[in-house]
Amino acid sequence: MKNIKISSSILSADFGQLETEIKAVEKAGSEYLHFDVMDGHFVQNISFGAPVLKCIYNKHHMINDVHLMITDPVLYVLDFLEAGADIITVHEEALKDEDFEKLYTTIKAHKKSIGLCIKPKTAVNTLLNYLSRVDLVLVMSVEPGFGGQQFMSESLEKIAQLRALKEENGYHYLIEVDGGINGETSKLCIDAGADILVAGSYIFKNDDYKKAIESLRG
Repeated sequence: MKNIKISSSILSADFGQLETEIKAVEKAGSEYLHFDVMDGHFVQNISFGAPVLKCIYNKHHMINDVHLMITDPVLYVLDFLEAGADIITVHEEALKDEDFEKLYTTIKAHKKSIGLCIKPKTAVNTLLNYLSRVDLVLVMSVEPGFGGQQFMSESLEKIAQLRALKEENGYHYLIEVDGGINGETSKLCIDAGADILVAGSYIFKNDDYKKAIESLRG
């Protein structure tokens, strides 16, 4: 059976009890902790920055999974690496000329992992030049910027495409999916080829974190 990993998004956590919430999802079986970083420009919402990660990165043993929904990831990538990020994922739509090389060099110099993300309307083929080098591809199954949205089934085809490209070419990236993930949509994503499922409200708004996480694995 495929070993599906869960990345719990703190965007839906109670920030008044953030350390307690983080320890609770770790105890419940979450392997990754997802940081949705929003700048109010690339996406409409504003969330938090590197100082929040720095405060809590060592309060748990999960993988710090940082998703930068920001306009200029090159400008801020070092801040998040120094704050404790293990994976930094940036949006293909935010990349300018030479940005990928700068990000790749900086992230790999710190011996960390690099990921690329695509929005629902962005085609998988925009990633073709990068797939041999990235560690993770994040497929957004909602429009980025706000939690609690409904899953977009069009994302399943992208997951399947990425799985096929990975198998055909011997690539090593993991496929992560974020947006509208629950006990039903998680199974669809796993069947399509997902390795990591990001969930926020489904976990943190549930009375039983362990039960919620176990249901995501199918």
